[in-house]
Amino acid sequence: MNIALIAHDNKKELMASFCIAYRSILKNHTLFATGTTGAIIVEATGLNVHKFLPGLMGEQQISARAAYNELDLVIFFRDPISAKSDEPDIHSLLRECDINNIPFATNLGTAEILIKGLERGDLDWRELIKK
Repeated sequence: MNIALIAHDNKKELMASFCIAYRSILKNHTLFATGTTGAIIVEATGLNVHKFLPGLMGEQQISARAAYNELDLVIFFRDPISAKSDEPDIHSLLRECDINNIPFATNLGTAEILIKGLERGDLDWRELIKK
């Protein structure tokens, strides 16, 4: 499955820890990330990550993948407290995921539920709808 991993600056350490904890699951899938987040994940885990541009441009590239239904899961650890100039891009990504029924996690609790579901095969239906 194709998994996108994105994290705001103050959530990048959390993303690295998440990927370390679930490395055994993530290694069996194709991973995509924004540039800086991807580099941090690679350094922390040694996982193979396809890196897009950093920041807003990378988020837009991931959103385009979602628009073409080329992603199966998006994990975006966002900072809900700080005002961000990228809110429209986040909403665009969320909209594309909603249109294509792509599971989307914005916090650790939801991400853990989805990654455990991925491990159990609960998201295998994504393969069926692509055919």
